[in-house]
Amino acid sequence: MGNVSSRHAAGQAPARKPKVLRYVARQPILDREQKVFGYELLFRDGLENTFTGNCDEASRATLDRSLVMGLDVLCDGRRAFINCTRDTLIKALVTLLPSASTVVEVLETVPADPDVLAACQSLKEAGYLIALDDFVADDKREALAEMADIIKVDIKLTTDEQRAAIVKRYGPWRHRLLAEKIETPEDFARSRDLGFVYFQGFFFRRPEKLNTRDLPGNRLNYLRMLQEVSHAELDVPALERLIKAEASVCYRLLRYLNSPVFGLKNEIRSVRHALSMLGEREVRRWARLVAAVGAGQEKTTDLVLSALVRGRFGELLQPLVPHGDSDLFLLGLLSLLDAMLELPMADVLDRVPLDHETKAVLLGKPSALRPIYQLMLAHESGEWEAAEQLSASLHLDSEEVASYYWRAQQWAREVSSGT
Repeated sequence: MGNVSSRHAAGQAPARKPKVLRYVARQPILDREQKVFGYELLFRDGLENTFTGNCDEASRATLDRSLVMGLDVLCDGRRAFINCTRDTLIKALVTLLPSASTVVEVLETVPADPDVLAACQSLKEAGYLIALDDFVADDKREALAEMADIIKVDIKLTTDEQRAAIVKRYGPWRHRLLAEKIETPEDFARSRDLGFVYFQGFFFRRPEKLNTRDLPGNRLNYLRMLQEVSHAELDVPALERLIKAEASVCYRLLRYLNSPVFGLKNEIRSVRHALSMLGEREVRRWARLVAAVGAGQEKTTDLVLSALVRGRFGELLQPLVPHGDSDLFLLGLLSLLDAMLELPMADVLDRVPLDHETKAVLLGKPSALRPIYQLMLAHESGEWEAAEQLSASLHLDSEEVASYYWRAQQWAREVSSGT
């Protein structure tokens, strides 16, 4: 379960509309091949807190439409793991979400009493998958475990011996076992070898190989493109040569021009013509997008989408915060490039000319950009208290910032189909 903080609006006017999707983050769940299976969604206010009053059918229908539309963006077509309390289960609030794309995640605080068992049985019959959160040795939820499809085991709360015993008793054929808090490639390998089939944690966002090695030619071209568009003076012929050297880049350029993000209708005669139609600002922006997507083409899609979200979020914040000569779009976009290329960040940045403050924050050194970068990470991981404090320190309205993050998520989903 992610770290979700709830804020109760005591004494506020009841007419205030609850903001559900504008305060949401996600944590990826991967399979054994490190492909995204689904996302645990972390809401600022849980579903049960959304219905603190008497809700009529109209408000439920509005939430239904909003959530269904939002799930497509938030989960990129994968399953959504939704944390559920006892009240959420018994009131069947989760049935506002489609069963085909929803996993009901029963929190560790939920007892296996008759009402909960009946509610879970009804959900299973309706087509929902049931997951148990934070399952431990000698867990008191044995009755729930019998009907669960997925059992989540926190590796920080269990020993190697306990995890082995859980796998032997509950998997791999009876249930699908999910290992939580996987922070290193070694954690992933051990859990996979033990019999776990799903994995949650940010281990895949760290370079697997920390030794310097030669990059394949096509991936090196993406770094060269980044280098080219980072110069103060744009050398269009040089950029054109790099684009022509990669058929996939040419294809992405043409797709981008026809995507909803740009939407040109004119016939494109050449790469040079395409670049001239974009204009210098959009050329730089597009090249950075293609470089990030291309560098991560052999990695999990979540890395690419997260880099795009971070970049766009930074771009939306840029007019509102002091950033010197730094490009906040580039800061966000480059922040996961080390994981995509499986290289230390220092080696990646050696190949791309960047301003001092951007390099410093990406290397974990003191930087004036650190609060902005931390704000990106706080929204991404659902650390709402930290996000609110960081927004205040930057003299920003936290709700406005949250809406920017939601817009960045929508934009990343759109643009990833156009690059």
